Amino acid sequence: MGSRRTPSVAIIGTRGYPSYYGGFETAVRRLSPYLVDCGWNVSVYGRPGAVEADDPDRDLRVVSRMTRGIDSRALSTLSYGFTSTFDAARRRPDVALIMNVANGFWLPMLRARGIPTIVNVDGLEWKREKWSALGKAVFRAGAQVTAKWSTERVVDARTIGDAWQSRFGVGGEFIPYGADVPPPLPVEPGFEHRGYALLVARFVPENTVGPFFEAAERLAQTHDVIAVGSAGYGGELDERAAALDERLPRFHWFGHVHDDHRLHSLWQHAGAYFHGHSVGGTNPALVQAMAAGAPIVARDTVHSREVLGADAGEFTGPEPAHIEAALRGLLTDPDRQQRLSEAAVRRARDAYSWESVNAAYERLLRSHLRTDQGDVFPPRRLAREG
Repeated sequence: MGSRRTPSVAIIGTRGYPSYYGGFETAVRRLSPYLVDCGWNVSVYGRPGAVEADDPDRDLRVVSRMTRGIDSRALSTLSYGFTSTFDAARRRPDVALIMNVANGFWLPMLRARGIPTIVNVDGLEWKREKWSALGKAVFRAGAQVTAKWSTERVVDARTIGDAWQSRFGVGGEFIPYGADVPPPLPVEPGFEHRGYALLVARFVPENTVGPFFEAAERLAQTHDVIAVGSAGYGGELDERAAALDERLPRFHWFGHVHDDHRLHSLWQHAGAYFHGHSVGGTNPALVQAMAAGAPIVARDTVHSREVLGADAGEFTGPEPAHIEAALRGLLTDPDRQQRLSEAAVRRARDAYSWESVNAAYERLLRSHLRTDQGDVFPPRRLAREG
């Protein structure tokens, strides 16, 4: 019988730990300490300058590894993915968790070293309008390579698993994003509980940001409208948000909100939250908005219907007039606001808790440990240090 030892996992494809950039980073912030508590050695690969090294919530038991890459919109994911995968292949963790199919090109390096790979495929990236024709082709090719060379795939929505099965002949393990139900938080200064419409999104066309801005021009004549987010690289949608903020007294562009408590407060006290994402599976912002009790109006997609279920939100088309009518109707109906808020919190608690999400990842990682490595510690939860 082999010796008992601690299994190791390398997490590749995010900006690092701890980072607050997006959904992948949030998932890694929650998952990494959980895996350490379960007896894993955890290394998270990242990019210099992208992590909050002095974050008071940082778990020092999680190893943060930085590699070099090219900081550009087109090449950052591919270049950092290559250098991270090369380093991980050299160190030979027992299993690798990889985020984003663009990193699928480098899976053969890990396969050659006998390292099982689990890839979170994210959404259908090649359908996102923000990418050029070349960018879409790269993601399609990365997905094809991922389907061929990955040991297993994670899909964050069942609709994404169906799409992969249809297109590539392989499915994936369904593990969504998680969310926390926040405690009661103060209302953003200058605003009233249930008195404003809210958008939280990256400013890209497939998130229906442009039509929302057009709807907001009319809605802001009678109600406060708050927009949170940016494109990250400037551009036309950022310019439109800045112009609306300057021209309309009741339109407020907050840019990127780094503080989770402030963001949760904005969702918690919103009168109507518009979720316009049209591509992807389980969106982390939608899940957290539910947990915060936001009354939700979502663009009508199969993905949003899967997340919201039967009664945790309402749906609208992508046309500005439809968005405005849906938001205005909800802003003027306190009973509907309360009903949707309560249903959203129930849905988040029942289907999208971080405890269940993290446990599912841990089980999946452990199921792919190589049998030739000797006995490993059985699954267990350890007391947090410090």
